[in-house]
Amino acid sequence: MEFLIVGGVLFGAYLIRGIAGFGSGLIAVPLLALSFPLQFVVPLILTLDFVASFILGGVGGKQADWKEIRLLLPFGLAGALLGVFGLLRFPASPVLITLGLFTAFFGARNILGLQSEGAISRLWAVPAGLVGSSAGALFGTSAPPYIIYLTHRLQDKSAVRATFSWLFVIDGGFRLFLFAASGLLLGPHTQMMILAGLIPMVAGLFVGNRVHLSISREMMLRIVGVILVIGGMSIIGKVLL
Repeated sequence: MEFLIVGGVLFGAYLIRGIAGFGSGLIAVPLLALSFPLQFVVPLILTLDFVASFILGGVGGKQADWKEIRLLLPFGLAGALLGVFGLLRFPASPVLITLGLFTAFFGARNILGLQSEGAISRLWAVPAGLVGSSAGALFGTSAPPYIIYLTHRLQDKSAVRATFSWLFVIDGGFRLFLFAASGLLLGPHTQMMILAGLIPMVAGLFVGNRVHLSISREMMLRIVGVILVIGGMSIIGKVLL
């Protein structure tokens, strides 16, 4: 039963990742956190996202903007240290409430189609890297700050997807090292679920890549937004009730 729950969530999350190039952590972490502790969920999703980024990055590697990656990385590495410390030290309830609000807020932006116009300054790489990577270590999802920054710096959607994927390979790899050093990846149950989760992850990516041309990006983001808002509110309700 446990694998059916985890496998179903992973397939849906990586289906979205295959379509949009991001969003797997935003979907999988809130839903899995309803039934499993963050210390299990975050390392699981981080490891699978690392593998998925290799796959998607390889597909569009020539389109990645390495100037933006080199700019974001130093701040991302610093944010990862802060996030891993918080995951190990902070009590569970405030972290879960923050995760719920964080997820619902980003989902609401998708539903409403809120996007500012024009390119932003490269100085925004500082908060994007710090907040993105620390959120990735705490919540298993670094996408929102990074994607918001990249979509306002790069005009080509494929370039955004490839840049984020390769950024996650490097940034996420550092977080994986920190998780391993802290013991969060050493549990046999976690390792078993990571291996088993590769199957629905690859299947979701495959189907997502096949269907991504059949729907508009705007419609896809609104569907994801609804899922995120429901997931975020469910987490907050679980903590408060």
